Amino acid sequence: MKKPTPQPISDAEAQVMQELWARSPQGADEIAATLGPRQGWQLATVKTLLNRLLHKGALTAERDGRRFLYAPAVPKDAWMADAGMSLIDKLFGGRLAPLVAQFASERKLKPEDVEALKALLKEQGHE
Repeated sequence: MKKPTPQPISDAEAQVMQELWARSPQGADEIAATLGPRQGWQLATVKTLLNRLLHKGALTAERDGRRFLYAPAVPKDAWMADAGMSLIDKLFGGRLAPLVAQFASERKLKPEDVEALKALLKEQGHE
């Protein structure tokens, strides 16, 4: 059975997730204190982003007195893997070769990239 694909998150939501993956749980005020000066966000903006992420299932919230403490619902590596596969499915029909070809046409592959790809193919049994 295929795992559900995570709902896409905006760049702003991703910054909140990065902060929570780095340190959690945190309250909205703590997140705003960290990201607010960097992004020019007010507490209300952070609360809006947290609410969106809660509705997308990306966060959990636990009551702590009069406030909530937020934490990622999914580990960063799992979220990135699912989001990456979703992107590959959407843009390249689930095929990796066109993805690699697209990147190679945009940027010259470094020798260490070529070696890493060869090692990956060998590891997968495609010598």
